[in-house]
Amino acid sequence: MSAGKSAVQFMNVVPVCPGVVLGGRRRFVFIGGPCVIENDSMAMRTAEMLAETCELLGVAFVFKTSYDKANRTSGRSFRGPGLHAGLKTLAKVKGKLGVPVLVDVHQVSECEAAAEVAEVLQIPAFLCRQTDLIQAAARTGRVVNIKKGQFLNPTDVCYSAEKALLAGSRKVCVTERGATFGYGNLVVDMRSIQIIREFGIPVIFDATHSVQMPGAGGKTGGDRRFVPTLARSAVAAGVDGVFMEVHPDPDRAKSDAANQMPLSSIRQLLRDLIDIDRVIKLPVDHGRPGRGDRER
Repeated sequence: MSAGKSAVQFMNVVPVCPGVVLGGRRRFVFIGGPCVIENDSMAMRTAEMLAETCELLGVAFVFKTSYDKANRTSGRSFRGPGLHAGLKTLAKVKGKLGVPVLVDVHQVSECEAAAEVAEVLQIPAFLCRQTDLIQAAARTGRVVNIKKGQFLNPTDVCYSAEKALLAGSRKVCVTERGATFGYGNLVVDMRSIQIIREFGIPVIFDATHSVQMPGAGGKTGGDRRFVPTLARSAVAAGVDGVFMEVHPDPDRAKSDAANQMPLSSIRQLLRDLIDIDRVIKLPVDHGRPGRGDRER
């Protein structure tokens, strides 16, 4: 398969819910939230503040978190509340704020339950070639977001995206999150954003997992200093969504403490990203951003 020559037709504009659309040279969608649900109050507080910020800045928002971090480096690490308790927390967030939700699914058996709450089912990077999982997520009718594995080049991840299409869904997008570079390090090749978009697939950039240092001493390390730089670079490359793990107090987070961004830093960073996005997409972005401007 070469860029732009897929055997099946991808959908370059993917509606998540009314008012939230990925692709089509609209303003990027912000996908943010804590790595994992630690408790109801932290999840709700983070979602509230992110939703308020995005509404103020005119950025479409999807709340992300996980009910189970099934791929932790160590079996002793905190994984989250589990499927049923986690989905109850997410239902509370949606009920109060009315925001769309993204969650990871790790097994075929989770997909139907997760789809009752979440608008986007995310295939984790380590599972991005699992045909049964991708197709079970696709058959729910929800948007399927496939994380590009650290071991894949951008062309090969499109075969994973095809699996969703072959299961009957055209609502598929791909997330770039860096590639393995030796042991314990990741690098991001911004060319991959263009390569994947040339297939007609909306591309999301995961700015926080891209700064990970995997498997360092029984847990994943990282360096959040580089998150703003990578996020700005991805928006300049024309990305359709920005994915970012956000926590009220990252150093105390129970998962991905080294990578998550402080909740207090997001407003200014989003302002910077909006400025870049406006320049990059200027030919078709004729409106001015403002409250409720969710589709630019």
